[in-house]
Amino acid sequence: MRLMLADAQIDIPDPPCRVPLPSRLDTASLAWASVVAAGTAAHSAHCPVAIPDPARIAMAYRSDRFFRLDGKTQSAWSPYSRFWRTSDGWIRSHGNYPHHARAFREALDLGKSASPEHIEAIIASMTGREAVARVAHAGGLAVLVNPEDRKTDAALRTTALIDINKISTDSRPQGGAQAEAMSPLRGIRVLDLTRVIAGPVCTRTLALLGADVLRIDPPDLPEIGWQHLDTGHGKRSALLDARDPQMESLLQQADVVILGYRAATMERLGLSPAALARRHPGLVIAQLTAWGTEYPNRVGFDSLVQAESGIAMIESVDGKTPGVLPAQALDHSAGYLLAAGICAVLARRRVEGGTWQVSTSLRRIAAELLGMPRRVAPEAEVAIDPSDHLEDFAVQEHTVTTVRSALPGFSFAAPHLWASDAPRW
Repeated sequence: MRLMLADAQIDIPDPPCRVPLPSRLDTASLAWASVVAAGTAAHSAHCPVAIPDPARIAMAYRSDRFFRLDGKTQSAWSPYSRFWRTSDGWIRSHGNYPHHARAFREALDLGKSASPEHIEAIIASMTGREAVARVAHAGGLAVLVNPEDRKTDAALRTTALIDINKISTDSRPQGGAQAEAMSPLRGIRVLDLTRVIAGPVCTRTLALLGADVLRIDPPDLPEIGWQHLDTGHGKRSALLDARDPQMESLLQQADVVILGYRAATMERLGLSPAALARRHPGLVIAQLTAWGTEYPNRVGFDSLVQAESGIAMIESVDGKTPGVLPAQALDHSAGYLLAAGICAVLARRRVEGGTWQVSTSLRRIAAELLGMPRRVAPEAEVAIDPSDHLEDFAVQEHTVTTVRSALPGFSFAAPHLWASDAPRW
């Protein structure tokens, strides 16, 4: 497999064995290529790239299954995040966040104690389009479970997997000495305006490589605490309203800003790539969306993109009931690939200067996966001894257990509790 990053071709070597992520689609190769791309981009001009451990990659992509908080597992899914049969097919809903769960209940006139059987009966009486429209009208999230659209996927694959553009030449070359091999991003400040999985995986990777990463969240939008700890290694976490003048100060001192919210929201707050480029020449602006910037008002998650893009039906066990990939592979791959693109652009900025934009979407990653070779049936599940791949961290009064870094030679620093830091560099 070959990837193009900032006009540079990355040849992805074959793994020593397949990444144990069994599925009909080639999730294993996508995961391998994504992690190798991040490692290669980070190591450019520093030292040879070490070969990752396929088992470690599989565990990293399934990190939510291995996460422990004080020895206890955590539930990744809400009862409102699942497939539902309708009168003419299936839909997939997402309600992990309280505000999305509340909207889902309101859309269907449900109480908090409504049983799954009661919800199933209500949705089964509707067409898929009716159910999706009702949930969307209430501010919730649901999509139709569709067959794959080969024409749309082929068109998406004509676009860059990681789109890299030099917005302007207003900034001079950065110059400066190269950082050491085991901390290639030392001295780089990254402002992290992302949440959930894909964006945090990207910024966790940048922190792993030595960047100073500060995650900022809105004060009125709580995060799932344990989920943040699973992807928060080496980062500080603070709350700040985007309209606070302090945000502009943080941007002024940043090298990279990563946007993970709806494009329309960023535009409204004056944080669109175009607006940031005008105010802060020399900034590297990374943008991650679920569906692509051509859908600026649309919210999405990995599970919803799997359902609407056709992946869920391809992964069906019986050809009738939707299935899933063995991990939230669109999220994780987007995170590693976006980190690779950022590393490549930082190397070019050092020589050329300029203001840069790096972007991708979960839907674009899905199109890539759908264009790769597939199997009639998934391989058998491979048992992995997790003991060699887990690490404990002391986080204030808690013990946090997470999967070790998938990039060989690099070790995670402990995560911070969500919103436990001040909003300053």
